[in-house]
Amino acid sequence: MDTLDTRDDLFADAAGPLLRDQCSAGQVRAIEAGGSPRALWTHLENAGFADALLPEDQGGAGLSLAQVFAVWELCGAHHLPVPLAETMVARALLAQAGCAAAAGGSITLAQGRVDAAGGLHCANASLGRVADAALVQHAGGWQLLPVAQARAEPAAFCLDAHLHWSAAQVAAAPLLPLVLRHGLDLRTLQACLTAALLSGNLASVLLRTLEYANTRQQFGRPIGKFQAIQHQLAVMSEHVCAARMAAQLGCQSADWLPERLRVAVAKARTSQAALAVAEASHAIHGAIGFTQECDLQLFTRRLHAWRQTAGSESFWHAVAGAALVDQHQGLTLDLLRATTDVTVPSRSSAATPRPCEIPAAPQAPGPGVDEGPGGGRPGGHA
Repeated sequence: MDTLDTRDDLFADAAGPLLRDQCSAGQVRAIEAGGSPRALWTHLENAGFADALLPEDQGGAGLSLAQVFAVWELCGAHHLPVPLAETMVARALLAQAGCAAAAGGSITLAQGRVDAAGGLHCANASLGRVADAALVQHAGGWQLLPVAQARAEPAAFCLDAHLHWSAAQVAAAPLLPLVLRHGLDLRTLQACLTAALLSGNLASVLLRTLEYANTRQQFGRPIGKFQAIQHQLAVMSEHVCAARMAAQLGCQSADWLPERLRVAVAKARTSQAALAVAEASHAIHGAIGFTQECDLQLFTRRLHAWRQTAGSESFWHAVAGAALVDQHQGLTLDLLRATTDVTVPSRSSAATPRPCEIPAAPQAPGPGVDEGPGGGRPGGHA
């Protein structure tokens, strides 16, 4: 039986200050506007995070998915504009195949399609605009291709890109001997790390929205004192807490490769939460949340982008449903118990943080307090 490790995380403790210093909202805006991510990537590379999943005898830290979960969560919480989580997985894959020497710089993960002429096309490559290389899985196998050689076209999210390599460029890149255990593919690996990124981002959106609700005044009091706003915050908290537990479940593995069914649960729940939390946060912020000057849009744009990355909730619900129909004899509850066979250590053996620790919502107004016009719905707070 696996165990959710809730002890203090030394790796997250090291990553937190680095991301706070090097990944401010201003720096993210500069990179999104076309600035170079090189300085930020150099700091992350020098700190050793990119090699965290590599075995120790190959210069890495030999960590498992469960041990890097909190680092990935922080990357999402700080809207990191470079593919650190993807690079960690890509380097572990390349090291397993004996190709570690090729794993320099930042690497994104992408699914590709080879056309009739031999060219390779990757739609919506996550952070493809800022990555140095792309590890691509296509019908013919795996290849590592330089992004600088690709013809890049803008995608929906500003740092993603549609990447196209010519037949000659594809032919010049060797096929890599990457073999994953049964049931795993690039989409599953990408969904696992994206669920962790979503978890961190969701928590940040909730915290920002709580802060705004406690400071924005309407009718002489913070809007968080109104019951309608408190209800929205409570629903957000439920989504964030459930999403974090699911994302932790997706990363519960003794090594750096996840279990596909757990990933299905993780990505489905975090993607589902992404839409609900983004909607509620913008409803509470009002029109200001959509402006370029407000930092909220840095988070919620990523929620919408990551919700679709590696498959939305509908795709992964179908994966979980297929597992129930094809692989399991018994009740749905039996499959859920087998999939979520994870326990939390007792409080006597585990320190904070807890598996899901969400700050309390603003306190409700006392009995008899007039909540203002509109049945407790503050108007015009935009």
